[in-house]
Parts: sequence; C-alpha cells; structure tokens
Amino acid sequence: MQRTIGFAAVAVAVISLAAAQAQSPPGKKRLLCIGETKGFEHDSVSYAMATLWKLGNESGLWETYIRTDTELITKKKLDRNAKNLDYFDAVYFDTTGELDMDAEQKAALLSFVHDDGKGFIGGHTGTDTFFQWPEYGDLVGGYFDGHPWHQQVRVNVEDRDFPAMRHLPAQFTLTDEIYQLKNFSRDKVRVLMTLDTSSVDMTKPGVHRADGDFALAWVRNYGKGRVFCSPLGHEQQIYDRPDVRKMYLEAVKWAMGLTDGDATPRPRPIP
Repeated sequence: MQRTIGFAAVAVAVISLAAAQAQSPPGKKRLLCIGETKGFEHDSVSYAMATLWKLGNESGLWETYIRTDTELITKKKLDRNAKNLDYFDAVYFDTTGELDMDAEQKAALLSFVHDDGKGFIGGHTGTDTFFQWPEYGDLVGGYFDGHPWHQQVRVNVEDRDFPAMRHLPAQFTLTDEIYQLKNFSRDKVRVLMTLDTSSVDMTKPGVHRADGDFALAWVRNYGKGRVFCSPLGHEQQIYDRPDVRKMYLEAVKWAMGLTDGDATPRPRPIP
C-alpha cells in the first residue's frame, strides 16, 4: 500500500514539474540601445537608455545592452566576445547625425528588421539621424524638421486599442519639446497619438506643417519586422512618468513580438 502511494506521489510530482516547465516563460529577449551622437547633444539620452534597462530588468522580459557606438550593428562575426545583430531581438536608437556605420552595417540594420523580423524602436532623436541615408528615413517613417514648441501641450491618443496606448486616456497633458516631421506620411505608418494643436500657438515661427498633423507616436510593419517611434523625451522627467514608462514597456514588447497590435496604416481621423 505504501509503495502504491509512493509511486502515485512520484507520478504527481513528475506531472506537476512537466506542467510548470510547459508554463514557464521563454528566455529573456535582448535589446541593444544605441546612444551615439554626431549632431546635437541631448542630455536625456543616458536617462532614456537607463530607463529601458530598468524596464527590462524589472519586468524580467529582456536584457539591455547599452552602447554609445555602432560597432554591434553588423552581421559580421566579431571577436573579443562582442555580439552582432544576430544576438539581439530589437534595437533602440536615441541618436543624432550621420552615425559611424558603413554600407555593410546599414544593410545589416535594414535586414535585421525587414528580413529577420526583429524590432526597431526610435526614441526622442531617432528621427534626427541619417539625413543622408533615405532608407533609414523610410524605416523610421520620417525626419526631424524642427521643434516649434517646448511647453505644456495636450496630447490626443488616436489608437487606444494598441498595446502601448491602452493605459492612456483619450487626452492628457505633458511638458516636453515637440517635434514636427518631414517626409512623413500616414500611408506608411499607423499614428498612435498626436499633438492637439489647439494647445499651442500655430502661428509661431518655425511651424512648417500646414496640415497641423504632428505625430507623437507611431508604428509600422517593415517587411517581417516591427517599428515603433516616438519623438517625446527631450526632458528627463518624461521618463519618470508612469504612463510614459508603461508606453515604452509595451512598445518594446510589441517590437519584440511578445504582444500583438495592429500597425496597418489608416487615414487621419475626422475631428
């Protein structure tokens, strides 16, 4: 009788262990954060990358590798224990100017997203980079074209069904530097949130977009991969906001394929 009970206990333990292993989360993803600056120096870059490191560490979902150079943006085998793009699941750019990347590295970055199905996240200055490389502008969805306002503004959330927007109200306010974009089209991206232009002076010098369409976060499918961009984040205090931190947590998860969200482009909603 005791032997029967012993066998039963072992069987239950084995089944429980198998069930626990089946339900255990997959291994951590890996995020490569690039903060190389070849243009204007932004004080918030280190803070932004540290925030992404903390989000990955606290959630247990990804490990963050922080670099201020682009050496790892390559498909070539590297020595000295250096990792190349094959090691990572997503890349984050908070960069300015024409970065130190040769033709192989540029092709590798595009292939990483388009062909390998990996993720790209553009931080505050992600659109203020590689003006001489049109394919990069296509990847991120547009280019920086000035920041007419640096003040408290009202933000309209257009797509509250997207994972990185679900926690946000239809409208909220924040204080930050507000970018405008050129070579930007809703035909290629799905806009998630925009500037409420009634909260700013549209006659201010430097306002170039006559259509009043100032995207503050958007996503797109790029081949097999996923792209998320938001020009918010000039102010360090932006990254201390729980709602912005939640936005980046969910954005990275989406870019890495951990969650689903519709990135199909759609027209600007009628007010």
